[in-house]
Amino acid sequence: MAKTVHIDPLTRIEGHLAIRVEVENNRVTDAFSSGEMFRGFEVILRGRHPLDAQQITQRICGVCPISHGVASILAQDAAYGVQPPNNGRLARNLILGANFIQSHIIHFYHLCALDFIDIAAIANYQGKDAVLVSLKDWVTHQLESKALYPAAPFLPRYDAQYVSDAEINISAIKHYLEALDMRALAHQMAALFGGKLPHAATLVPGGVSETIDAVKIAAYRSKLKKVQTFIDECYIPDVLAVASVFPDYFSIGKGIGAYLAYGVFPESSDGAARLFPPGAMIDGKLEEFEAGKIAEDVRSSFFSSPSGLRPSEGATVPAPGKSGAYSWLKAPRYGGRPMEVGPLARILVAYHRGTNTAVKSLVDSVLTRFYSGPEVLNSALGRHAARAIETKIVADRCAEWVEQLKPGAPTYHDFEIPPSATGAGLHEAPRGALGHWLEIRDGRIANYQCVVPTTWNCSPRDDRGARGPVEEALLNTPIADEKNPIEAARVVRSFDPCIACAVH
Repeated sequence: MAKTVHIDPLTRIEGHLAIRVEVENNRVTDAFSSGEMFRGFEVILRGRHPLDAQQITQRICGVCPISHGVASILAQDAAYGVQPPNNGRLARNLILGANFIQSHIIHFYHLCALDFIDIAAIANYQGKDAVLVSLKDWVTHQLESKALYPAAPFLPRYDAQYVSDAEINISAIKHYLEALDMRALAHQMAALFGGKLPHAATLVPGGVSETIDAVKIAAYRSKLKKVQTFIDECYIPDVLAVASVFPDYFSIGKGIGAYLAYGVFPESSDGAARLFPPGAMIDGKLEEFEAGKIAEDVRSSFFSSPSGLRPSEGATVPAPGKSGAYSWLKAPRYGGRPMEVGPLARILVAYHRGTNTAVKSLVDSVLTRFYSGPEVLNSALGRHAARAIETKIVADRCAEWVEQLKPGAPTYHDFEIPPSATGAGLHEAPRGALGHWLEIRDGRIANYQCVVPTTWNCSPRDDRGARGPVEEALLNTPIADEKNPIEAARVVRSFDPCIACAVH
């Protein structure tokens, strides 16, 4: 008989996510993913001036505010009929690229690594590294104290198998600490052209309002070099080290085999060419992306608005206590199908499109280590590998974009706001495809809808009863101990859920 296992809340993610799985014979037989709160930014935006949108929507999330800001100004670019000059496009890419880098680093080191690395190994550290000695002393003091949760966020943790190699553990713990400095550097990089982080002030329709000078270029270049060294010498080797210890996670957490990418990082002002191209991978076949195939079901969601609406005509009417509903997330579908979004989707689309030689070379190089093809990326470890590969590609391209900036050249084109207009901003957040849809009437926002990455990945059942991608990925996951369901947590966290964004 199946037993029900609750992980509520799922910690070390952004926001409140509850996971419920049915376990029989130590295998997951069914799964439910629930977003547990409502915020309603779409409701807040009604009646506001359109230029408020890129600032208000950045408050949806403190981890990926830049992605929401860029999605909003892309929607406004389309509504106003304006495109950024080359300097403006490059500055946007550099701000967003820095945000991608810091988000991916926090995901691996600070949100996921503690599921694999034995942080308790620091108690046996005998070396002389001052930082590690300090951490050892702090953990020891915490464990001897009467604090409710001593040594948090390292402890408490699941009682499960972790990396046993002392050298790998100590190295990863050291990199965990160094990753905090790398995130700070990436934030500073974004702030050079974004004015400040989080919630950049310079993102405006038509480009960016920040000027470009040689000092900012040199500062960005200098900080980026340090981050690139960390990615090459720590991040990618650490992901490979974890993969070598837990190779079974290349077959655990398999997705639904359907991936969606809107495309991101324009290589021309009209956005026609992008570093990561748009596309849909369904059952191993690459298809052209069609925005008209996106709709949102709400049968299992706490909303009373009509189901199956296109985002451009979407509605947000909360209905707490709705019968049959179990999540505050809607269920986005593409041509009626659930789709996985995120770094894995972007990498697979780019790999199979074949236009980005860096993607193919890096993916093949990593997979050669495990004598495998790209099919193993469809797994919990595959998502970590894809995210690390993408971090390097973005960082290396940022190093080229910053050299293309021209000090003193314009960074934006002026525009006029029409009394009535519509626009869509479709691009990518670090954790997947992000879309903002805007309708202006009488010079004010009449309707605003966001469909964010975690809404795709952590969606509940749709109107046809089809599970969301995370729910499907949990099926058949082995659960050795129902009181310590770390295997399920590892699968869910591999998607990098951000519930604060998803319940927007």
